[in-house]
Amino acid sequence: MALTGQPVSLNTTQKIGVLVGMTGLFILVLAMLGVNLGSNAVWLTISLSAIAGGIVIFSKGLYAHKLPGIKNDGVWFKSSSARGVIGWISGISLTGFYVILYFYAEVLGLGQGADGTNTGLVALFDPLSFFLKGSQASQWFMYGTLYTVLILAFGIKFMWKYKHNRYEQLRTASVMFFQTAFAFVLPELMARLNTNDFSLPYNDMKLMWPLNYYAFEQWRVDEFINAGNIGLFFLILGIVMIFVISPFLTYKYGKRWYCSWVCGCGGLAETAGDPYRHLSSKKMSAWKLERWMINVVLVFAVIFTTAVVSTYLGYDSEKYWFTKNTFLISGGAFLVIVFAAVAYWKRDQLKSDAFKGAVVSLVITLGFFVLLGFMDINNIKINASYFSFGLNTQEYGLSDGLRSFYGFGISSIFSGVIGTGFYPILGNRVWCRMGCPMAGILGIQQRLFSKFRITTNGGQCISCGNCSTHCEMGIDVRSYAQKGENIVRSSCVGCGVCSAVCPRGVLKLENDSLEGRINPTQVLLGNDVDLMDYVNNK
Repeated sequence: MALTGQPVSLNTTQKIGVLVGMTGLFILVLAMLGVNLGSNAVWLTISLSAIAGGIVIFSKGLYAHKLPGIKNDGVWFKSSSARGVIGWISGISLTGFYVILYFYAEVLGLGQGADGTNTGLVALFDPLSFFLKGSQASQWFMYGTLYTVLILAFGIKFMWKYKHNRYEQLRTASVMFFQTAFAFVLPELMARLNTNDFSLPYNDMKLMWPLNYYAFEQWRVDEFINAGNIGLFFLILGIVMIFVISPFLTYKYGKRWYCSWVCGCGGLAETAGDPYRHLSSKKMSAWKLERWMINVVLVFAVIFTTAVVSTYLGYDSEKYWFTKNTFLISGGAFLVIVFAAVAYWKRDQLKSDAFKGAVVSLVITLGFFVLLGFMDINNIKINASYFSFGLNTQEYGLSDGLRSFYGFGISSIFSGVIGTGFYPILGNRVWCRMGCPMAGILGIQQRLFSKFRITTNGGQCISCGNCSTHCEMGIDVRSYAQKGENIVRSSCVGCGVCSAVCPRGVLKLENDSLEGRINPTQVLLGNDVDLMDYVNNK
């Protein structure tokens, strides 16, 4: 649906692509309805090849013979990409699929056969699952396969569309590689290493805390430790990525190194979600809501993780050197030191509302740390039905309740059902803008400590608005370009599309020194500026 509905009639190649792609989709529908197709391996190969092939064939018919340049015309004239009937049908269909995937996987055939074997759509993926990891498919393996196929196929479409821009091609090739290798193939192959004496938890090798919210749960940490040297390697690597690798790369390149080059959520948004990027709201109210929501999720992720870790640490200081209270005091001290350092060294860049919000967040976090230190939170019972709309009626201890709430409310509903299902309605980066804690923490680093910025040449801007229209993060890029100001926003993922669609070359993605990256004094708007002095000082 995202491919069709062009403002002009389809050519022959595009029609063939639609036919081939719909044939592959029809096979999946038949499998979901329980139709016995015969050899699952053969029909799965045909289906996935037809879906990917149809997208590629359609894309070739759409872009292959066009000259290099901007190809975003007509997006507000198509029902599928302008919140028309097709757009709403797409959104409702995707949302329905995610609800079934997360909460009613038995409808897809999960474990519905004799002795817990799969039937229906999930069974269609069993041959590939047995080939990669040696066991039958789950709904998550099925979803991961489809997810990867879509990123690869729509990635080719995206690269054809932006064939005039080398940055876009390299960035898209990167997310295609990381999704295929690090998020799909390698984790599944590593599952084959598991035996009765050796077991590694499923490990998406590009996913880290806080996006990987279950990274430090007890069962997962125990499995890594029990797996010996290789398990300790992955556990230590996860910690090093959080405190060393990620901050360093963000300092050098901004959050784009992850959000636009590595992340699977960003990869799907940039490829399959590209037709909907212009639907992101640029209203001031949306920006204020975004800042509030994403930082609330980040604070909750910190509290949730601390609560979970504290429940399996020892209490007796004579037996354990790293006790629960030592962990809480160390964590609280670390946050206070970081806050004090930022408040002092970056005080000129912090607006009053941001500073007040940071103070409130710190106080709430430290308050929970104190609460965790004086009581066993698992003695506090919570009924999950109150926050799961009756889908889960179990009673949990507070730490398990937090885990259940985070998994249901944020990981499932927000990132899945709303974040992806609402592409055709709210744009392709709803999750990244409003709810991703990884985007939140990288955004803070990017705003205050990164060399990345988008420079502008205001004297060349013709105020066409292409940059703002196609900014998936809801940034009014044109307002910066008109004034010749550098764009340094915590929400910017550095996708570079604003630069790619600019007909005048006004915008440029750069990594430079921290000095002068925000609110530069040299504004090129045709004023009397000593350009040589500007260049020499630079």
